[in-house]
Amino acid sequence: MEEIDIDEEEFGFSRNYFLAKESGKSGKKSARKLSEIDLVDEQELRAEVSNIEPKHEKEIASLINSYKSQYNDWVFELRYGFGLLMYGFGSKKSLIEDFASTALTEYSVIVVNGYLQSINLKQVATTMAEVVWEQLKGLHDKDEQPFDSRSMDDVIGFLDGPHPYTEEQECLVCLVIHNIDGPGLRDSDSQHLLSRIASCSHVRIVASIDHVNAPLLWDKKMVHVEFNWCWHHVPTFAAYKIEGVFHPLILAHGGTSQTVKTASIVLHSLTPNAQSVFKVLAQHQLAHPDQEGMPIDTLFTSCRERFLVSSQVTLNSHLTEFKDHELVKIRRHSDGQDCLYIPLSKDALEKLVLEINQ
Repeated sequence: MEEIDIDEEEFGFSRNYFLAKESGKSGKKSARKLSEIDLVDEQELRAEVSNIEPKHEKEIASLINSYKSQYNDWVFELRYGFGLLMYGFGSKKSLIEDFASTALTEYSVIVVNGYLQSINLKQVATTMAEVVWEQLKGLHDKDEQPFDSRSMDDVIGFLDGPHPYTEEQECLVCLVIHNIDGPGLRDSDSQHLLSRIASCSHVRIVASIDHVNAPLLWDKKMVHVEFNWCWHHVPTFAAYKIEGVFHPLILAHGGTSQTVKTASIVLHSLTPNAQSVFKVLAQHQLAHPDQEGMPIDTLFTSCRERFLVSSQVTLNSHLTEFKDHELVKIRRHSDGQDCLYIPLSKDALEKLVLEINQ
């Protein structure tokens, strides 16, 4: 009898839940758009954020200080060829920098800030090779650089290859990467290049991650063989003060970089054909900056010649997607004809075209 009462009670709760959900639904969609929100100026918002009083400073400092007892273990793992990967909530920048400055004094250390929007990894690899070469020059009299800095295969081969006298003296360079999952390193090409560098015999790597999906950047070989990660959970609960400076605030007016990034995300969610149609329009706008836009008939002709669309209906479906996402707008030409244009500056549009081509 008691079981029946429980079942009836659960059934009643479930029924009321779905009735409440049903009654809460509205058949009328809001006509408001995100672009209509009156956003504050980014500098004003950052100034207000900087005035927020930090909390639990003593506890955070004590927590970060407690990790110092693990420094010897981390150095031991580096010496035996493991890469150190720091994860956990909070900025790990100060922790890793303290570890590098106090425990890695025997190494040459190169720091990469992965939270920046763009990073030249080829230059990083060349710098590392030059550091190793400087160490080797102290062991013999050769002055000629044994690798071509213009060839990444040469640079990586030098970092990985055996060299005379290295058995007597260890020649290592440590690569420290703050936010290896940052926006400037998140693409597969960057991660594969980093994994190749990390697997070199004269390289050791210390990195941090903050994105919950960061491990999806790597396959099994990269994790266990090339990076050879030794994972360390080191939550600091420290504010991302420095890292946050390089990320646009959601509640502030976005600049060109944010506009390009948003448009790029939308375009990459569309079909390859839709992206190509958009590229045709973008290239026409860049080639004819003085015109009011590209007539729809002209766009259809150009796309049909490139075998991107077979009918006006197909083109219209692409244009509807563009207009829904506010990537493309229509204005009336002086001769009365409707023309399409992309509401971006010349610089922003050039950056967006480059993003599409990658």
